[in-house]
Amino acid sequence: MVMKRNTRLAISLSVFVLCLPVLPCFTAAAQDPATPSAKEIASKTFALKGDSLWIDTGITLEPGQRISVTAEGTLQYADAKQTNGPDGLPRNFKDLIRILPFNDAGRGALIGRVGDADIAQPFLLGAHKDVVSPISGKLAIGINQSSNDTGEGSYSVKLQVFASAGKAPEVARQVKSIPGIDDALFSKIPRRVGDKEGNPGDMVNFLILGDEDQMKKVFSNAGWVHVDADVKATILAGALASLQKESYLTMTMSQLYLFDRPQDYGWAHAEPIKVVASRNHLRVWKAPFTVNGEMVWIGAATHDIGFERDQRNNSVTHKIDPDIDLERDFVEKTLASTGLVFEYTYFLPKNPLQEAKTATGGTFHSNGQVLVLQLATEAKATSTASTLHK
Repeated sequence: MVMKRNTRLAISLSVFVLCLPVLPCFTAAAQDPATPSAKEIASKTFALKGDSLWIDTGITLEPGQRISVTAEGTLQYADAKQTNGPDGLPRNFKDLIRILPFNDAGRGALIGRVGDADIAQPFLLGAHKDVVSPISGKLAIGINQSSNDTGEGSYSVKLQVFASAGKAPEVARQVKSIPGIDDALFSKIPRRVGDKEGNPGDMVNFLILGDEDQMKKVFSNAGWVHVDADVKATILAGALASLQKESYLTMTMSQLYLFDRPQDYGWAHAEPIKVVASRNHLRVWKAPFTVNGEMVWIGAATHDIGFERDQRNNSVTHKIDPDIDLERDFVEKTLASTGLVFEYTYFLPKNPLQEAKTATGGTFHSNGQVLVLQLATEAKATSTASTLHK
């Protein structure tokens, strides 16, 4: 991805709003009151101090299990004129520049997450919430605040866990094979994407089976931010630092080509980064064919880890982590954590690509396997997958 140097710093309110990361809407949904009461299998109460970020509840949830959360107490922030409870403070314009674990809720709100801390997306709990878990994983609770801006006070949080009302849903199963995923399919897919001049670049390292809305939903729910390749306005590093922002995900993503056209979508993951030297990012193209009647999205994912010289034109470009399988596996873990992936597999095509140079002159290596994710269709989707992700 080539970085074009801009010698003028022109920032307006519209540019600022344009470049703010769009974080995923990962809200918990209330349990339907018509649902029969389920058996309580665990109950715990926690004292959550105001300087806490996240605490492990010691509870491991299974898909379909429901948790009921009730919290009370108050916090006081040094710059706030009022105290707040577990629902958090209202967000104002000044507060929008503050990066919080869950940006859709106010500072001081009680939040939760299920699964691996590196990939799990936080969701709002507040003073009271019933949540059905779409996946298995450890439950953590925390306060929606940054480590250098904590509140004084505490919350008392009661957690109750109820057994699944029906058969536990099967989500994100790893399988040996998926029908239609074979060498005949891969004979129609180039192994690498390229730049406009046709120079080979990133490796095709994942496929997604599902329609466009499903594809967009699974990425956004997993914390990936849509990046428009045609956005020309950006916030420069100095302005970014002055606004105390750590995430800069919507920086223009350069166009690469597959099937003689640029990517249909670019996605970047919301990892804390400094300036623009590092980010998880990927591009996807809609394939000109289907598999068993389903749309196929073909992707190339890499991890930017710094800058290097572009050997094509002597300009500055991003340097990618040469072990690109790490980014492929990161895609699998983040998307599978949403409960919207039905099953997945790794496929090794004939004559796999295992080592190569990028279009800019960098190198990368891989075991050659391509990740294939089957998204949950309406017939396969469970009600629990939709309760936590909207």
